[in-house]
Parts: sequence; C-alpha cells; structure tokens
Amino acid sequence: MSVPPSAAVEIDHISKRYGRTVALDDVAFAVARGSVFALLGPNGAGKTTLLHILCTILKPDSGTARIGGIDVMQGPLKARSHLGVVFQEPSLDDRLTVVENLEFHGLVYGVPRTLRRQRIAEMLALVELETWRDTLVRALSSGMKRRLEIARALVHDSHILFLDEPTAGLDAQSRERMWQYLRDARGERDLTVIVTTHYIDEVENCDRVCIINNGRILANDTPAALKARHGYARLRVLPRDEATAAEFLATHADIATRQGEDIVLRSAGDAFTESFLARYGTRIRRLTVEEPSLESVFLSLTGHELRDQAAGARERTYAFGKRGGEHTR
Repeated sequence: MSVPPSAAVEIDHISKRYGRTVALDDVAFAVARGSVFALLGPNGAGKTTLLHILCTILKPDSGTARIGGIDVMQGPLKARSHLGVVFQEPSLDDRLTVVENLEFHGLVYGVPRTLRRQRIAEMLALVELETWRDTLVRALSSGMKRRLEIARALVHDSHILFLDEPTAGLDAQSRERMWQYLRDARGERDLTVIVTTHYIDEVENCDRVCIINNGRILANDTPAALKARHGYARLRVLPRDEATAAEFLATHADIATRQGEDIVLRSAGDAFTESFLARYGTRIRRLTVEEPSLESVFLSLTGHELRDQAAGARERTYAFGKRGGEHTR
C-alpha cells in the first residue's frame, strides 16, 4: 500500500460542537510523513474528538481533514485503509485468542491468507507475544492487551498509526515497553505515529508536540523549540521553617506557589538563582533548579499544570548543611 507523497495528515480549520460546548475551535496543522506527532492536553481538551474525525467516526461541523491526501469525508473507506488505530477504550474480543483477534482483523481488511499469516507472525514478534498466541485475551494483563492492540493496528500494513491515550492505566514499565515497540515498528517501516496523551514525559522524544486546550491549538513545534520559546526554569525550595515559607510566598507572590512543603518559584535564569541563594541560603534546607521543561511550557501557555505527568525536567539540587552556609551540588 503506498501513501501519496504529501503530508501524512492535514487538518484544515476543523471545528466541532456538542450543543453549546465547543470541542474543537478552528484547529489546523499538518503531520509530516514518518514523524511522531503528539497531541498534548488535559482530558476534555478535544484530542479524542479530533482523532474520531480523522478516523471517520465523527463528522466535523466545518473544515476538512485529509489522510494521505484523501479527504476523510469524501473517501472514508479509502482513508481508513491507511490507518491503524489504538483507541483509548479496549476494543479486543476477549472471547478470542491472541492470534484469532489478529486473524479476524486481517480478514476484515482483506489481507490475503499467506500474507496475513506472515504479518501476524511479524507483529507478534514485534510486541513479544509469540508464546501467548493461543491464549484467550481475557487472560492477558493490561499491558499485554495494549501490545496486542498495537500489533492488530499494524497487521494490514497501515502507514499511519493513531493512538488515543495508549498508556493510560499502565505502570511505568509497561509504558516504556510500549514506546519501545513503537520505536521498533517505526524503524522497520514508513510509519507515521500520532499519539494523544496527558503524560508530559512521553512526548519529550516526539518530533513535534501540539499543545491543545479547550479545543484550541496553543502551540505546535519541536520539544526543544517549545521549551526555548515558552519554557522557563523553576526553583523548588524547601525552607527551614514556616516563617521562611510565608516570607517567600509574600515576597515573591507573582512567581511563587506552594506545593506541599516546597515553595516553587519561576526563575529568570542563573543570575536569579545565585541572587536567591545569596539572600536566603542560611534559611533553606534544599534548593533544586528544574531546567525548562514541557511542563513549564504548558503552564506558561495555559496558566495551569497538566496533571498525572511524571517528572521530566533536568535538575540541579543544592543540599544545605545544618549551619546553613554549607551546601553541595
């Protein structure tokens, strides 16, 4: 199956409403072939609605979308032939075995028998499920089911893979393994990956990150460019006592917030850090410098943090001795 020599996915001013609720508001972007593109935003931002439009499940109120150059409204069946999809909710038949799920999917997409068996073997090897091929799906763990869904999405030789919150509910080890399988699959074929997520740490290695909130695109660029343009460093400070904490919050009210025992301040760079250390060093137990991150980018663009993300910032920690004037870095 060949994909036209254009952008893998093109979104042209898509809007969608549910009654009075605006799910998507004039969304436009393009995804380059062979890239990994992340839609980053909180639950309810419009990510799943957009994917459902691209998968031809929903119709937009206005605008157009193209998959491999094919208008999804005018040629939905042809557009679907390019796609592999892993939905947010499980969609496997747990009454069938691992291999039976893959066989059925291949039949639906018209993959010839010999080629179907070959691709099933390749996909099972990719996601390390060969020894589980005759196991009922209901007996698999959540992580194994996700791996099977990835295999299923690629059986018909799809060149564009959509993943909607694919690691939600998985433990850290399963999440990392899933991303490794995707990296391996991308290396073996001309595969474009579009993933929606609210885990910031998962998009650091994507080619582009599109930040979406309340149905609107706020930024779309490489992770490095986003951090350079919108990110900032943060100081995470553990004061020696509550009086010091109160002083920090009062003195730096415009850039300081309380997070548990820590005070987090938006930093203007190394000069600010050194000045802060010189002024308060004897009244601090610990100070950590968090370098600009996508978390800070999201906070800068939206005014609030994205929940459920793992720590992804580079850090420098200063631990202070009992006499206050000593510290290690």
